[in-house]
Amino acid sequence: MKFMKLGTRQDTFYTEEATRYITDLLNLPKEHQNQEILMLQFALLPRCGLLQRLCSGTPEPTTVTMELHDIPGGEEAFELCAKYCYGITISLSAHNFVQAYCAAKFLRMTESVDQGNFVLKLEAFFNSCILEGWKDSIMALQTTVKLNEWSENLGIIRRCIDSIVDKILMPPAKVRWSYTYTRPGFNKHEQSVPKDWWTEDISDLDIDLFRCIITALKSTYMLPPQLIGEALHVYASRWLPDATKTRPLESSEPREVVSDKESQRRVLETIVSMIPVDRGSVSIGFLLRLLNTANYLATSPATKAELIRRSSVQLEDANLSDLLFPSHLGQQVYDIDSVVAVLESFLVVWRRVSQEASVEESQVVASIRRIGKLVDSYLQVVAKDPDMPLSKFVSLAEALPDVARRNHDELYKAINNYLKVWLISHKKKVRLKV
Repeated sequence: MKFMKLGTRQDTFYTEEATRYITDLLNLPKEHQNQEILMLQFALLPRCGLLQRLCSGTPEPTTVTMELHDIPGGEEAFELCAKYCYGITISLSAHNFVQAYCAAKFLRMTESVDQGNFVLKLEAFFNSCILEGWKDSIMALQTTVKLNEWSENLGIIRRCIDSIVDKILMPPAKVRWSYTYTRPGFNKHEQSVPKDWWTEDISDLDIDLFRCIITALKSTYMLPPQLIGEALHVYASRWLPDATKTRPLESSEPREVVSDKESQRRVLETIVSMIPVDRGSVSIGFLLRLLNTANYLATSPATKAELIRRSSVQLEDANLSDLLFPSHLGQQVYDIDSVVAVLESFLVVWRRVSQEASVEESQVVASIRRIGKLVDSYLQVVAKDPDMPLSKFVSLAEALPDVARRNHDELYKAINNYLKVWLISHKKKVRLKV
């Protein structure tokens, strides 16, 4: 991360009884508490157009008391500007640039007020250092969250996003800056830069800023859909809960837990809205995990319907482990309801395609038989759940058309498993009653 140091004087700010003071070379105090500022100094006025306007018309010599409300960045940002005016050493980086720049613009510390003023120096640092750096651009963009309106109006957000997108679109062979990549087995010193080198770093961003970057990338049509999908996968892994390891939501959850769930729900719904339309841009396993998480977080019906539709399109690519996600309703172990919903969505399209003359019958049969084999394997596993309702088991077994099974051997195994578990469970209940 790059830094810029300004000023040479020692820091003479100090705190006394929750109030910040400064003593300059003339021993004249400046005091400010919260947004109430007591101006007794002359160093600020020559550089701050706003203060000059507020003090205009005041007879001299006199003490002027003024209140500055809504300073972007608050007291910390104002103090940076004040220290610059007094020549006190300050260190600027991507961490505090945004608040310093917004405060300096608010105070009108521009060239029209004083030559070589704070705004000019900040803009030079922004252009030559922050925007030239990869992680600096991301850090500066992330800090705009607290000053969103100011950052938007001053063009900081747009310029940071443009810088980040330009770097992502560069050929991996030209990447010379440091990036975060923690995939198992990857060694930066021994392997070339991977195509998805950028996905982990931008996952640090707030969901709205992340969405802006993904939208900008998609609009260029320069990246394959699978790479966009990988970025969504990395972000989801970072910010969404693992629904396979969580307990069902309760109506009496603490307020902070509910708030966290609402934030996660918003992240999930935004991710779903950004999935490229191309088949295979994300894996069927990822889609089904999102669906399971959507059930856990109780997302909107539209989000669940879209995930069911997208999952059904790629159902042929699924394996058994993809379907074995937990239920968040009732006592049953597996979420058979979602599997039934995805299968029914698949069958709607399959039946329509099977009636089209341009599609070979062998392809249609091969497709449904792959699904039939997958469903029967799934039934054999869920049949071992003693809390699996018979109606749901039968509903899934009967959902497939006759042509989906070459024979019924695998289905019989599933039925056999269910009956064994049912008998064992039934015997236990009888013994308890006796």
